[in-house]
Amino acid sequence: MTFFFWIPGSLRSLTGGRSQVEVETSGGTLQDALEALFAAYPAIRDRVLTERKEIREHVNVFVGINEARSTGGLATPLANGMEISIIPAISGG
Repeated sequence: MTFFFWIPGSLRSLTGGRSQVEVETSGGTLQDALEALFAAYPAIRDRVLTERKEIREHVNVFVGINEARSTGGLATPLANGMEISIIPAISGG
């Protein structure tokens, strides 16, 4: 299966400046797709997941238009060709 990750500006230095990354995996869950991303770009792992392998509190991962926390988290099922967006929270005051 092939998946496309949209990489935010703050993480593009970890993907050689690429805004979109294509990954392939035999699995069909968000966790499988993320593991394929981390295999290609290991430095992204710590920016997206905690040491307990959970999506960081201030990072949103969208599968299509749905936020992954509302669709099963890392167990969210994916269809071939889906787009996944990593969006760090923006804070300010």
